[in-house]
Amino acid sequence: MKAIRLHAFGPAENLVYEEVPDPVPAAGTVLIEVEAAGVHLVDTMIRAGATGGSPIPVPDLPTIPGREVAGRVREAGPGVDRSWIGKRVVVHLGMVPGGYAELAVAKVESLYELADHVDAAQAVATIGTGRTTAGILQQARLTMEDVVLVTSAAGGIGSYLIQTARNVGAVAIGLAGGPSKVEAVRSLGAQYAVDYRDPDWAQALKDALDGQEITVLLDGVGGTNGQQAFDLLGPGGRAFLFGWSGGGPIEFTHEDLMTRGLTVGWALGAKLTSRLRELESAALEETTTGRWQALTTTFPLSEAAAAHRALETRATTGKVVLFT
Repeated sequence: MKAIRLHAFGPAENLVYEEVPDPVPAAGTVLIEVEAAGVHLVDTMIRAGATGGSPIPVPDLPTIPGREVAGRVREAGPGVDRSWIGKRVVVHLGMVPGGYAELAVAKVESLYELADHVDAAQAVATIGTGRTTAGILQQARLTMEDVVLVTSAAGGIGSYLIQTARNVGAVAIGLAGGPSKVEAVRSLGAQYAVDYRDPDWAQALKDALDGQEITVLLDGVGGTNGQQAFDLLGPGGRAFLFGWSGGGPIEFTHEDLMTRGLTVGWALGAKLTSRLRELESAALEETTTGRWQALTTTFPLSEAAAAHRALETRATTGKVVLFT
């Protein structure tokens, strides 16, 4: 089969498209003909030899990256019900990589059968990015009374958050970089889509809201824009943080919490990892019913290096997906 292998940690160019032996499913596993594989920001960190604080270990080399795949079951390993053969499935491979390939092995207990109308790109977006989003949303508990500000709203998680705010009847506000991404956020149902490249975006948004207070911040960006977004939270507001891809984490003090009555929480970690199956099921339900529609940026499997470069330079919209 063809696969992407990493022989040495370093830049995206170290991802090599080459012929490798077909994997063989062991007991309790299946062999999947991969149609689509998800690319995660953590993949780029691991490729460089770090984990970015993720519990996923740095792998031994050479390795085939990738942990989110969708496709059709070709073979069943010993002890696996053969009725799985031929079914369209999606799976998160967990701590074991191997997704950037034409064939991948997965544990049967991790599989989800896909409805015919759910395409492979939507599926891989849901199984990883979607489950994280579901965990964030279970903590945020958005209602129709909320005014919700989402940073990086054209990203994988952000686009789902905007759609959920819209679906519950809240006021949805999305930040994105550049006209095309702003338009994408608007197309998801955001009442306000704001270009954070405008140095005066925060004041312009405040003026547009005309006294309406932001009640919830959902931030995975941090840095200057995340800080400005945090400063816009109204009295009694809730902030749920899940990263700082745009710089360092948001800074706040006890005074912020006391005088402004804010609630601030870190939305990742053990709150999610202890119930991943539950969150995956919740996310797949949102996608299967059509309440979520992932924005995606796609590349051929052979161009995984280009996909990594695009993700690292913020040149992508939504979930990055490789097609075989």
